[in-house]
Amino acid sequence: METSRIFDLLEQYKKKFPNKKNVFSAKENGKWVSYSTEDYIKYANYISYGLLGMGFEKGDKIATVSNNRPEWNFVDMGMSQIGVVHVPIYPTISESEYEHILKHSGAKIIIVSDTELYNKIEPIAKKVEGVQALYTFDIVDGAKNWKSILESGKELEGPEIRGKVKLRRDSIKKEDLATIIYTSGTTGLPKGVMLSHWNFMYQAQQIGAILRVNHKHKALSFLPLCHVLERIGGYTWQYKGLGIYYAESTDKIADNIKEIKPDVFITVPRLLERIYDKIVGIGKDLKGKKKDLFFWAVDLGLKYKERGNSFAYLAKLKVANMYSWPPAW
Repeated sequence: METSRIFDLLEQYKKKFPNKKNVFSAKENGKWVSYSTEDYIKYANYISYGLLGMGFEKGDKIATVSNNRPEWNFVDMGMSQIGVVHVPIYPTISESEYEHILKHSGAKIIIVSDTELYNKIEPIAKKVEGVQALYTFDIVDGAKNWKSILESGKELEGPEIRGKVKLRRDSIKKEDLATIIYTSGTTGLPKGVMLSHWNFMYQAQQIGAILRVNHKHKALSFLPLCHVLERIGGYTWQYKGLGIYYAESTDKIADNIKEIKPDVFITVPRLLERIYDKIVGIGKDLKGKKKDLFFWAVDLGLKYKERGNSFAYLAKLKVANMYSWPPAW
């Protein structure tokens, strides 16, 4: 099957990964909670039905300001399959930048993650004429919750609304606008980058063809989903059927890695530098033979090659992995 539009991933899940139990996972009240293929498709459809019931047309915009979480994907895919354009915004920008982006994009509603962001965005949203409503993912006193869209969609479920969604899906071409991602604003006001369905799906397929991962593997996600790099990664993991786990925070990345033992993740050089510095710092505090063994292992690791490592090297690497990794990192 051709996977040229973002929402084609849902059909691929039906055909290739129908029984997957950990499409998305995140910590809720201290425990990992997973969402299955069935959950993903159901919630995405309910969002589509609910938005259609609210009168959303192809090309309308919805902004999200959120941490990485499964719900982000439910609304992203719900928008995608009815032609609503997703405008993901960084949670850490200034009030003036929020106001500019909301006005410039023409977003009709905003969905934020928690109380802190609701309190920050709510007064700004009131000043932007085109914004009709503000919703939250978490339960926030006095705020509309995203589940109200979900529940209204559930109530609308039936042949008529499914037919409307199919007509909308069939009208969307791979070149159609899927999202507007705004630049950081370091060269002036943030600028909206218009990206199509195919911009993402071409990348996902090309990257997916190179990576030696499949539906049995797990990915950890911690770079912001509002950033194009992590978003392409998210679609790539979905295309390949990996289980996607969302880190609790940047401070908990190491803990989450130890918990779920991911096979792959996307990162940036600066974060790797911080992790490396932390590991080396632990080694410097060791004494005697332990310290010697630690830095022997570090030096050995720096000589690792993707292919062509000798048998002797691999034997040494096995020893290093067994005895020199500090459990405290």
